Amino acid sequence: MGEPLPDVSKHKVIIIGAGIAGLAAATHLSQHNMNDFIVLEAQNRIGGRICSSKINDQQVELGAHWIHGVLGNPMYELALANGLVDITHRPKLPSIIAAATDGTKVPIQLLQETYEAYMCFLRRCEDYFTGAFDPPPGIHSVGEHVQLEIAIYLDKVQNNNVRKLQRLIFNCLLKRETCITGCNNMFDIDLVELGSYKELQGGNIALPGGYSSILDPIHNKLPPDCIKLNSRVTKIKWPSGIDNGTDSEDSDKTVIEVGGEDVTNETVYVHCDEKIYEADSIICTLPLGILKSNDIFCPKLPKYKEKSIGRLLYGVVDKIFLYYDRPFLSDDMDEILLLWDNDEIGDWSEKIYSFSKVNDTLLLGWLSGNEAEIMEKLDDKIIGEKCTDILRRFLKDPCIPYPSKCMCTRWKSNEFSLGSYTAIGVGSSQLDIEHIARPMHVNNNTIPIITFAGEHTHPNFYSTVHGAYLSGRAAAEMLVVCKREDEPLNTTVTNLGSWIQGLPLA
Repeated sequence: MGEPLPDVSKHKVIIIGAGIAGLAAATHLSQHNMNDFIVLEAQNRIGGRICSSKINDQQVELGAHWIHGVLGNPMYELALANGLVDITHRPKLPSIIAAATDGTKVPIQLLQETYEAYMCFLRRCEDYFTGAFDPPPGIHSVGEHVQLEIAIYLDKVQNNNVRKLQRLIFNCLLKRETCITGCNNMFDIDLVELGSYKELQGGNIALPGGYSSILDPIHNKLPPDCIKLNSRVTKIKWPSGIDNGTDSEDSDKTVIEVGGEDVTNETVYVHCDEKIYEADSIICTLPLGILKSNDIFCPKLPKYKEKSIGRLLYGVVDKIFLYYDRPFLSDDMDEILLLWDNDEIGDWSEKIYSFSKVNDTLLLGWLSGNEAEIMEKLDDKIIGEKCTDILRRFLKDPCIPYPSKCMCTRWKSNEFSLGSYTAIGVGSSQLDIEHIARPMHVNNNTIPIITFAGEHTHPNFYSTVHGAYLSGRAAAEMLVVCKREDEPLNTTVTNLGSWIQGLPLA
């Protein structure tokens, strides 16, 4: 092997991506005095899908919005430890109204009754994951099962008007569920696998400074200059034929061309435009959307990983922020559920299930799937005007003003994510997540050459920030353990989920 090329920068570990998974991995390595690492981030900022912006000096969260759960949530522990949570604040229960297209308001008791029935339907879907009993024959998706439950429920409702209103409420709640789950339609979500997602207790917690406020305390713990911004990875070259127990048909060692020179070794090379980095191990936190669309690995990942990447869903969920110069909604109106009077969605805007108050002069609407992709191609002004038409119609108020500013997220169009978060679609399973998370080793070495992290690699907390955070720590912990002479890595461990679930949270 010839002399190292001058344009190759060598490190023990390279972390790809400075989202929360990459930051968690970097922090964990640093805490264990493994400081010969760098983090390569394609964007000019850290955080990934934790992302904030401003509308007239008001901060808005374009990505992650809430900390999902308190008990056992490392993000809540971090926020609490850094004074980012106001523990004395007790949020008031939001005042929600549900309105039909003709402006009819649904009685709150009927809304509550319908919501409780819907949640019961969902809980029954989640029970199939334990295998205690089998789903009905021919029912494979959450959407199919919930619609069956709805039909049985509504068949017992005698009053035609009540039955119609409840049907509209159920439709609205199913649209809401697509934004929670991250899919186009609940018919896309595998029925048996719904229960694989574990919900932490404590509800959704909003940080007073926004979710993005949690990034600085994490970043501040890292060695200076370890994060290389504007460093987009274009190619990851790794020795093939090395992933023990896989279907690779390649030879034990592979010749890798690096800057015009061929070398044969057990090293991974990461290309960033004109720069090449060399490492013993990499932690790859690229989003599932990038893994789906990008032939960044050379040679390609093993077939079992590629198949699992292809099977999992990676949906798009977008937000619409409407900023007003003055308040116009009454104090007792915190959220407006939109009960569209149709079963089939026509215009993209009919996928918006509600508008909620962020504060007196800022409203937020959500939508998902195909309609979100259509919305992303439109100008913000057109979107704001359409939303105003909707509000005027459902509230029966032609004087509702147009927003002075409209800001929309466009996660599907975002070249660094190509979507929002992971869901388990019909035909995929928790096993696909574990396949992606499985580390890859070279020639029976205990130290993995490639480990994977990100929300799409956590078997129970996929789609969440805390899932991404825990996966990043787990990937780093595997490298830390390998360095401890008294704690050798058990090379038979192939399920990263067991590492993740066993990690302490603090």
